[in-house]
Amino acid sequence: MTQHFDVIVVGGGISGAALFYELSKYTNVKKVALIEKYHALSTLNSAGTSNSQTIHIGDIETNYTYEKASKVKPNADMIINYGKLVNAQEVFMYSHQKMALAVGEEECEFMQKRYEEFKDLYPYIKFFDKEKLKEIEPKIVEGAKGGDRPEKIVAMGALAGDTYTTVDFGKMSESLAKEALKANENNQIFFNEEIVNIYKKGDEFHLNSASGASFSANFVVVNAGAHSLFLAHKMGYGLDFACLPVAGSFYLTKKHLLNGKVYMVQNPKLPFAALHGDPDILCDMNTRFGPTALCLPKLERYHGLKSLPEFFKTLRLDSTTIKILLDLMKDKTIRNYILYNYLFELPFYNKKLFVKDARKIVPTLSTDDIYYAKGFGGVRPQVLNKTEKKLMLGEASINPGGGIIFNMTPSPGATSCLGNAFRDLKQVCEYLQLEFNEALFNKELRGQE
Repeated sequence: MTQHFDVIVVGGGISGAALFYELSKYTNVKKVALIEKYHALSTLNSAGTSNSQTIHIGDIETNYTYEKASKVKPNADMIINYGKLVNAQEVFMYSHQKMALAVGEEECEFMQKRYEEFKDLYPYIKFFDKEKLKEIEPKIVEGAKGGDRPEKIVAMGALAGDTYTTVDFGKMSESLAKEALKANENNQIFFNEEIVNIYKKGDEFHLNSASGASFSANFVVVNAGAHSLFLAHKMGYGLDFACLPVAGSFYLTKKHLLNGKVYMVQNPKLPFAALHGDPDILCDMNTRFGPTALCLPKLERYHGLKSLPEFFKTLRLDSTTIKILLDLMKDKTIRNYILYNYLFELPFYNKKLFVKDARKIVPTLSTDDIYYAKGFGGVRPQVLNKTEKKLMLGEASINPGGGIIFNMTPSPGATSCLGNAFRDLKQVCEYLQLEFNEALFNKELRGQE
């Protein structure tokens, strides 16, 4: 028997939960389903162990231009506003110290200019010289041979209490789903239902699960990470896109080396996140360093080789895909970075190599201080655009019209979840002619009276 809904959201990570919540709370939709392939919400990339637990608002992410930061900030503010709305302070949302650290004359000059450019966009942001850093984050100032480190260092950032910085996106997903069910008692969540096929018949979409269950809906939004592209390809959509999954690994310490988040200056040539140190809210605030970046032939990190065939299908390997990959590898910086990161996975050598990089944050760090965080890290679907013959950066979405959307959301997708959900909500409302309570939405999530 097929169960019918007005809207079905496939994927119970933070992005799927956000859309499930917004449709339920701010529209007059009658019945929405959230379908998740595993036993609980956010078991993959939205889990607290799979990401840096950071609200990426753009203040310490040095790869963000002012223009990009201006676009990201309103979406990040929605995360904070939602947290306040449901009294999530110290439940899944926290205010910690954070900073972007510059090391050496060139980076320090860059950071000073960046601070001047961004301080009006982030009124709470502060500039820290070496003496202030010695007071608030002493481990980054201590020299490996005693005394202070010899390099010039400065930072821009915020102190604890200035703004909210940290979220357990797994717990936030659970909160969003709970609030969605409260807002509309007709809504349902289905677990252990892996959608393997979607097809359109008349005005309805039909979805088949690996368990044999069947569902139908007037509108479908697929928020299933790399599997969104896999399902899109099965329907004949997004064939000009290919997926290159990049996994991130982390190293943990058994002590509080850092008082807050410390990010490094991003190399503009590298499309992957720069190394950073974070107090891990799931590990008694002990410091976690990472991520590394590792290209893996699988769409999911810790589920064996189950997604290996799906990887090759979404890669769509042909001469164009090969050319994009070869062009990336021609760049010495990118090539060396990718090869070097594979060494971080080798036992015995990995810690020694990783410590060399992490000492830019904590000069006194030793191999005895860290251990490989087994089970931490997720997979981000980096999308290759075969038409433009390049690697896409940021979120990717396939919207062919007709009542279906496929979203792939690499970092900072979690931070942008409510903003991306709003984008899709508008499409759903227009297609199904739903009413949208914009005044309530603006008051609660945008903080506008």
